[in-house]
Amino acid sequence: MKTIDLHTHSTASDGTLTPEELVDHAVECGLSAIAITDHDTVGGVARALKQAEKYEDFELIPGIEYSTVKNGKDVHIVGLFVNYDDPDYVAVLDKYMQSRIDRNIKICEKLTAAGLPITFDELTAANPGAVITRAHFGKMLLAKGYVTSIKEVFDRYLGDTCPCYVPRQEITPEMAVSQILENGGLPILAHPMIYGLGKDALDNLVKSLKEVGLVGIEALYGTYTNQDERDVKKLAEKYNLIISGGSDFHGTNKPDIELGKGTGHMVIPYDVLENIRNVHEKIKHG
Repeated sequence: MKTIDLHTHSTASDGTLTPEELVDHAVECGLSAIAITDHDTVGGVARALKQAEKYEDFELIPGIEYSTVKNGKDVHIVGLFVNYDDPDYVAVLDKYMQSRIDRNIKICEKLTAAGLPITFDELTAANPGAVITRAHFGKMLLAKGYVTSIKEVFDRYLGDTCPCYVPRQEITPEMAVSQILENGGLPILAHPMIYGLGKDALDNLVKSLKEVGLVGIEALYGTYTNQDERDVKKLAEKYNLIISGGSDFHGTNKPDIELGKGTGHMVIPYDVLENIRNVHEKIKHG
């Protein structure tokens, strides 16, 4: 059976494999297709597409993963089949990226004031071309010997309620859905079961996003239980959403997550991609 993975990350954001290495690894794993969905950037898509051309019977889907906030909670929206080279779209992402840079500079200032000196220049030099996330902060703090584990970084300093945390510019999931649709892509609600929402709150989230054009939902995910999968598939049926999914592979930044398998049990058949592609074509041609 041909299998796929529609949620992966490279060094263009917070993964540890370059876009080229990500494609190579996917082929080594026997996958027939992957989507590259780096956080808030399409910067790795062109490189991944070029590498994918070296392999027969392998597909690279251009994508993105938006980091958004709804009622104080992180909510992620994946875009598949995005027009990654559209200048207007890239300009919107660049503006969003600048707000992320400003946030990271403020985090550096807070960490330094807390006795953990770190500069934004250090971070960018150590991670050229990457979208700097809290994972990058964690790795550098660990390398400097300020902490004994990445978990300590988030527990003491950079978790959402910790003293050195700085909130992101508040882009909502509704805004992300609209941007992806305007770009010609397909908006997918990423890993809804990991947000810690109750059943009613999750239902309300899906309902509100469906109303602004959400097309799909990740019912298959690297860390889902069988019950999680069943619950999300019920939501998909209730709101007429297509099924998507992926491992959320980050390389060694999430060492327990393997490409195409997640924690070991995830399997996404190729017909999931075929269905997504068919829906995309119908929307694209009205």
